[in-house]
Amino acid sequence: MTRIVALTGNIAAGKSAVTAVLRARGIPVIDADAIVHELQRPGTAVFRAIHARFGDEVVATDGTLDRAVLRRRVLEDPVARRDLEAIVHPAVFDRRAALLAAAAAAATPLVVVDIPLLFEVDDPRHYDAVLLVDAPVAERRRRLIELRGLDPVEADRLIALQLPAELKRERADAIIENDGDLDALAERTDRALATLGA
Repeated sequence: MTRIVALTGNIAAGKSAVTAVLRARGIPVIDADAIVHELQRPGTAVFRAIHARFGDEVVATDGTLDRAVLRRRVLEDPVARRDLEAIVHPAVFDRRAALLAAAAAAATPLVVVDIPLLFEVDDPRHYDAVLLVDAPVAERRRRLIELRGLDPVEADRLIALQLPAELKRERADAIIENDGDLDALAERTDRALATLGA
């Protein structure tokens, strides 16, 4: 039977770095963000629905989705955010379910599912364990501004959209603190997996 571990954490906490460690250990990872990007490619049903709802301004000159424009729209308008979620989330759930079914059919012993909004839009009870990666808010804000090029207001809005890490920590089965270097993160990831019996 395939064991399914949900990996979550707030924006810029270090989920991508943890998934890189997991993949290096040979653990399959289903990445929700990668699924979103796949589903939002031009020509897909999700792309067409987003274009129909938000108009030409969210389509870049090369015909792809202009994520920066779309992000600003949903940060400024809660109705727009809910509309986008109603388009994207069901498609992501369906794609993830298909990938998990394929892993189970292949008798994969462990699969990690990277779900940034696990507690906001999903049910942690659907998974065998929850692994949380966390970093101090000030560090996450710095990463958004310096590494991702967001302005401070956008960074603060994105942080505010998610549940506070303290609430997520209470519901996680294991926590990876990401306040050090990559070697420390790899060691902490291994310890967290051991805690989960993975």
